[in-house]
Amino acid sequence: MNSFLEMLKAWGPAGAFLVALIDGIGLPNPGGPDYLVLFLAWKQPHTAMLSGWLAVAGALIGTMTLFWIARKGGQKYLDRHASGPRAMRFRSWFGRYGLVTVFIPALVPVIPLPMKVFVISAGALAVNPVVFLLVMAAGKIPRYLGLAYLGRQLGEHSTQWLKDHRWQFALGALGLFVFLFLLVKAADIIRHRKDTLVPKL
Repeated sequence: MNSFLEMLKAWGPAGAFLVALIDGIGLPNPGGPDYLVLFLAWKQPHTAMLSGWLAVAGALIGTMTLFWIARKGGQKYLDRHASGPRAMRFRSWFGRYGLVTVFIPALVPVIPLPMKVFVISAGALAVNPVVFLLVMAAGKIPRYLGLAYLGRQLGEHSTQWLKDHRWQFALGALGLFVFLFLLVKAADIIRHRKDTLVPKL
């Protein structure tokens, strides 16, 4: 696995694309795309943004691949690949909060949430693929471009900076989750009121 990681580092931005693709599909990978984007931005600052954009592309392609596999397999695929006690708890979160549970782990690099379970849930439960892709892009673009910028600016200290500020990220993610959850609830209330005002024929 270490030799594969070294190969990805040697590939530069193409390595960032490949590891983000693998991660998006939900397969084990060496180190993860966050680490590799930071490392490449530090070692090759002139290609930092390219590494970030290619990581975004790889993540979106990989995630949409897993999404469509789950969509074709339906509920049976969901039960087969996300049926452990922890996975069931996150499936319940998805059922309650919808795509908010996809957006938060897609955006925040230090929150250890199982992205794979949420993606499989979205696919198996027939979420609109365009909406799902837009939500993923809204999370992945600032995430990887932000990491590329951070790595270019702070170099070898960027990883430590993330560790030192992990609680701020966690609180920010919690605040964002609450805000988005309230928006979803407000939209549901407005939709319900409109439905009750429409006269039945």
